[in-house]
Amino acid sequence: MRPRVIDLFCGAGGFSRGFQDAGFNVALGLDNDSACGKSYKTNFPNAIVIVEDVKDVNGHDIAYLVGKDYDIIIGSPPCEPFTGANPNREVSPLDRLYKDPLGKLTLEFIRIVGELKPKIFIMENVPAILEEEIKSSLLEEFKYAGYDKVYFNVLNAEKYGTPSKRKRVFISNVLINPKPVGKVVTVMEALANLPHPLASNIPNHEYVPLSDKRLKRIARIKPGKALYYYQGASKTIPTIIRLNPHEIAPTVLGSSRFIHPFEDRLLTVREQARLMGYPDDHIFYGGKDQQFNQVGESVPPPLSYAIARFLIETFFVNK
Repeated sequence: MRPRVIDLFCGAGGFSRGFQDAGFNVALGLDNDSACGKSYKTNFPNAIVIVEDVKDVNGHDIAYLVGKDYDIIIGSPPCEPFTGANPNREVSPLDRLYKDPLGKLTLEFIRIVGELKPKIFIMENVPAILEEEIKSSLLEEFKYAGYDKVYFNVLNAEKYGTPSKRKRVFISNVLINPKPVGKVVTVMEALANLPHPLASNIPNHEYVPLSDKRLKRIARIKPGKALYYYQGASKTIPTIIRLNPHEIAPTVLGSSRFIHPFEDRLLTVREQARLMGYPDDHIFYGGKDQQFNQVGESVPPPLSYAIARFLIETFFVNK
């Protein structure tokens, strides 16, 4: 019997995709966004999908739907309260966790983990959540939920075949240390064989229209340079970057827009999905911005797959 996974804050299913491809049974996904729910159900038709505010769901509800035979709870609570890219981030680290409405959703993940008591839990977020005050509080919260040992596993997605940079922490009750694949995938390799969006019927590969004025400005942008920069809480963030075809892409965010390395246009949702390692049969629903968000706010499937294979080989090989 394949080990079963519950995915909280599931989005369009990047985290789940890697687990499914590694041999897990994706049993349930939960998200409060209806477009994410439709995307998730399309990509995981056998999974139960709950479109609901996590605060209104408890472990008994989930156990009633999936039964008691589940092994892992994964999830990606919102990172906006913690990231230095957010210009409106709370000044006090503890306020990011206990005051910010989105930050408090991290506590909802811990609550459900405590109610369901899975064999393994994995909560993904940005490394900024590791500020000492927040980290100490998370340790206390997980201890209260019944988990005395908690590991803060920091992984770089590009080491596991993702064509874009992404450093994330995976907070878990087990050590997660997958072996890097040893090969870097460049932008050119990731975008290879995709036709021009105006001559394509590939899902999510629709041309992104721009004004003539914006197109003229984009034409002057050199590889690796950005059209705009905005100030976050602790760093300056470039956006509308022309990609260098011979390198890996910068971090893909929900707000990210990239310029094609050879053409004077923005990447399509499908092209950005390829930069996150999604296969072309993974579909995204909703408006264009919602689709970009679903891609940019997810765990890259190649990284998720590496984590899942590590868990299979370490904990479930004889299951």
